[in-house]
Amino acid sequence: MDVLAVAGGMGDAALVFAAEAGVQPEPSGLVINVFWIVVAAANFLLFFVLAYLIVLKPVGAMVSARQERIEQGLKDADAARRDREAAADQRQAVLAEARREANDIIVRAQRSADDARAQGVADTRTDIERLREQAVAEIDAERLRALAEVRGQVADLALRAAGKVVGETMTSERERRLVDEFLAQATVPGPSSASRN
Repeated sequence: MDVLAVAGGMGDAALVFAAEAGVQPEPSGLVINVFWIVVAAANFLLFFVLAYLIVLKPVGAMVSARQERIEQGLKDADAARRDREAAADQRQAVLAEARREANDIIVRAQRSADDARAQGVADTRTDIERLREQAVAEIDAERLRALAEVRGQVADLALRAAGKVVGETMTSERERRLVDEFLAQATVPGPSSASRN
């Protein structure tokens, strides 16, 4: 508004100047005043410059900044799309590698389980064979102990029976040895010694 006041003040000054110079305006119908045209043009140029500096230049800068932001956003979106595609490819590669490793682990675990089962079966068979041999040895030892005990009892009975037949007590070491030799010759091999052969 100050511009218009200045322009109006300049117009008034021009009229005063024209009146002092002795120029009288003509009261005719259509008058073209070049001075007022120049003043109006100067006012328009001054208004346009002020409007450009106050409104158009900041709006242009905002539009330019917005355009740059939009272009940057489009570039960022394109980069994000490429990154997303690369990440998807990488994720697929990682998943494929994880599946391959999982299959390898399963195969190794299966192989390990099979080996452990085979080792367990072999250990069990070894334990069973050892226990069988131990049982056979214990049975043979028990059979021999029982046989020796039976021999001793038979020898005592034979000596008593012979003593009753002869009428004397037979306790000498010689008679005892004779009965033991007889029983040793008369002993038939047992079933466990035949099963071992």
